[in-house]
Amino acid sequence: MADFDVLVLGAGSGGYACALRAAQLGLSVGLVERDRVGGTCLHVGCIPTKALLHAAEVADSAREAAKVGVRASLEGVDMEAVNAYKDGVVGRLFKGLTGLVKSRGITVIEGEGRMTGPHEVTVGDRAWTGEHLVLASGSFSRTLPGLDIDGERVLTSDHALALDRVPASVIVLGGGVIGCEFASVWRSFGAEVTIVEALPRLVPGEDEACSKVLERTFRKRGIAFHTGTRFASVEATESGVAVTVEGGAVHEAELLLVAVGRGPRSEGLGYDEQGVAMDRGFVLTDDRLRTNLPGVFAVGDLVPGLQLAHRGFQHGIFVAEEIAGRQPRPVDETTIPRVTYSHPEVASVGLTEAQAREVHGEAVTTVTYDLGGNGKSQILGTQGFVKLVALTDGPVLGVHLVGDRVGELIGEAQLIYGWEAHADDVAPLVHAHPTQHEALGEAHLALAGKPLHAHS
Repeated sequence: MADFDVLVLGAGSGGYACALRAAQLGLSVGLVERDRVGGTCLHVGCIPTKALLHAAEVADSAREAAKVGVRASLEGVDMEAVNAYKDGVVGRLFKGLTGLVKSRGITVIEGEGRMTGPHEVTVGDRAWTGEHLVLASGSFSRTLPGLDIDGERVLTSDHALALDRVPASVIVLGGGVIGCEFASVWRSFGAEVTIVEALPRLVPGEDEACSKVLERTFRKRGIAFHTGTRFASVEATESGVAVTVEGGAVHEAELLLVAVGRGPRSEGLGYDEQGVAMDRGFVLTDDRLRTNLPGVFAVGDLVPGLQLAHRGFQHGIFVAEEIAGRQPRPVDETTIPRVTYSHPEVASVGLTEAQAREVHGEAVTTVTYDLGGNGKSQILGTQGFVKLVALTDGPVLGVHLVGDRVGELIGEAQLIYGWEAHADDVAPLVHAHPTQHEALGEAHLALAGKPLHAHS
């Protein structure tokens, strides 16, 4: 007999969600983790970065207090205290998570696990078996050829989260989510920041209109960026690093943050040797997250697609229910929301305008509602918009938002998109006033042909 009904390799977002739900459904669960339960998201990803972003928001509020009649000043940023705040948030969540895992009767197996059989994981000198095996080993920070990460001058996001000072200047290699978030934090803390992005615009996976607003705001904040610019080499200097880009331009700074995305953590874990079907390090699955091996599943960043913690959560819940015979509905990857928590935030779900037109051509219509007409956004002092992409006389195909705190609106946007709502379905809904949620209502009123505060 197997040691467990479900054996999970990796206790990050996807792995621990699977373990918690499986235990809740009465299955015996073993959870293998080489570091700490919670994985990247809790310890060196989502949670600590958003804690830094909140500290950055507080710094900006102090700096701009006079605009709202409050006498305050920003005397500086105490990184020791900031890190203590950040670590306190992570510590409390970690304590709660480990308590929950224990209360569910889950066996946590500490150590580096390796797949050594179709349903077997070896940790140290002990092999553990599961009737079902769930691969949830997550991802790692990528780098580029010619870039040696030393953790002192050339950093990944892991190192950046542990910095004990505010650097005087930083070059951020990569203008995606991670790069823009750290650039935003460091600029708010007072650093000079330059972003180098190989693609033509910042947050290139988002709607182009959102990228333009983000870029415009970054310029106003003094964040320099060079898009359509490829990295060539980096050299150590007396005061930091010198980064050369294609074309010969050289940018110097105290630190270089490498934020060129994340790769699947699968090398050396025995997947190849056991015959798991893979592609460039990712584990291939069907829509029910089954690998090519019977009884073996994969979840989260290990599976091709968006590398987001909430995707991992949903994958884990789905697999646990699948194993328990609940016949859950497969995870609809198109409904997964995306948020960049910079200042301003960018949030979206569904298709961009370009993607929609590629599929539906002239049948696509768009509406953009400026947050300048939204009372709560005026109070907050933020600019941006809500953009709807829809089929003419059809459902909403995408919702795109840019502005401070718009990430909090993405839940309603996800429902609108996921339920294939039409403008007339949403326009009658009553939104509390004054809230930023009203902007979604106003945009749908406009899409339905009856704008209230927007120009017709």
